[in-house]
Amino acid sequence: MGLRKYKPYTPSLRWKQTSDFEEITKSKPEKSLLRSLKKHGGRNNHGRITTRHRGGGHKRRLRMVDFRRDKIGVAAHVIGIEYDPNRSANLALLQYEDGEKRYILAPLGLRVGDTVKSGEDVEFKVGNAMPLARIPLGLSVHNIELQKGKGGQLARSAGSFAELVAKEGKFAHLKLPSGEVRLVHQVNYATIGQIGNIDHENVVSGKAGRSRWLGVRPTVRGVAMNPVDHPMGGGEGRSSGGRHPCSPWGKLSKGMKTRGRKQSDRYIVKRRK
Repeated sequence: MGLRKYKPYTPSLRWKQTSDFEEITKSKPEKSLLRSLKKHGGRNNHGRITTRHRGGGHKRRLRMVDFRRDKIGVAAHVIGIEYDPNRSANLALLQYEDGEKRYILAPLGLRVGDTVKSGEDVEFKVGNAMPLARIPLGLSVHNIELQKGKGGQLARSAGSFAELVAKEGKFAHLKLPSGEVRLVHQVNYATIGQIGNIDHENVVSGKAGRSRWLGVRPTVRGVAMNPVDHPMGGGEGRSSGGRHPCSPWGKLSKGMKTRGRKQSDRYIVKRRK
């Protein structure tokens, strides 16, 4: 696992860095676990753009990933590590003893031929899933449930992991990748280890066209627009905006809190800021 650099035959190759894909062992996905994936271009069910700068991009198919790890007590062998265009992490293809195949997020260090298992009495090994109550303090975990049986929702991107720092009553204290310390019920399942593909954060596109392949459209600075298009637009010559950075609709974009009050706030022990 590492990065591949290129000789600068063209200007875009000078800074380009991509993954060397050494972990990948299968080039074609498992057909039985594929679903069609429709593009929405950042639009909601009324056809209005709710997320800007999205559209185009290469056609993708959805891989059905097992976030629940609910096949309790059945051992599975890793038969392949695959690339997934829909997320930063790689996928591990498992084949269970009863013949069923499933995808899971590939943790760092998991290899083809390894055996993984989920349940309350499994060993503390990378890729095994168990309740937080059974996991020793100090271990790194990922794919953590917030509600029992719903499936993992925390620490699912490339290189992510949470640290189990304490247990108190019915709850476990988890230090999340953001630095937030949060209470999670000990009956919820988590998977041991850190998500693989840790060099994903060091990938450099090299050119605008590669962002378009990923479905990311151009972003224009507000100060480069006219006053009719943006609050920071206009001015004789180049202007620095003359006000705090904001969206085209005047909403502050740096420093203003946007998170509303939620019932789950009481489970946050220490905020990320």
